[in-house]
Amino acid sequence: MSSKKACFLDRDGVINEEVNYLYEPDKVAIISGVTEALKMLKRHGYLTVVVTNQAGVARGFYEEKDIHAVHARIEKLLDKDGVGIDAFYFCPHHPEFDTECECRKPNAGMLLQAAEKFDIDMNESFLVGDRISDINAARNAGCAEAYLVRTGHGTNEIENKDVSGIEIVDDLLHAVRTFID
Repeated sequence: MSSKKACFLDRDGVINEEVNYLYEPDKVAIISGVTEALKMLKRHGYLTVVVTNQAGVARGFYEEKDIHAVHARIEKLLDKDGVGIDAFYFCPHHPEFDTECECRKPNAGMLLQAAEKFDIDMNESFLVGDRISDINAARNAGCAEAYLVRTGHGTNEIENKDVSGIEIVDDLLHAVRTFID
């Protein structure tokens, strides 16, 4: 039986400010309330796992080493506030530019890899994202809940797509408070 629970997090627009095709570490800016949310998750025993589509690699905009550099910058900024991320997973693919894969959201591959590696109980876990594809990845992986935030691409998704049946919250901190309380 799985013993750990996790909060799966999309990266851009949930943890850090949305920058299209972010590959420059100096452009990372942590969204207000993120450190408080991460501290709350840790206090309640949740692993924090980033799951992010990074099609800029398949499109030739940047390389995988650039993704690692951005993740290192996120960790450095969060570390200043005494928090961190337990694991980062990314999908460098895009079906129009290289290959179909199981890791690109809305597929559940990244979440399921983390669940296997960290012995995560998906029935006790949730996801926070800013796109409907994030929500669908959580559903495909069997997460207990998924929240669509208004930060990042969230407002555009809410205004322009069918979001019926999707839990909408202002930001990561609101999602964490909603799920935990």
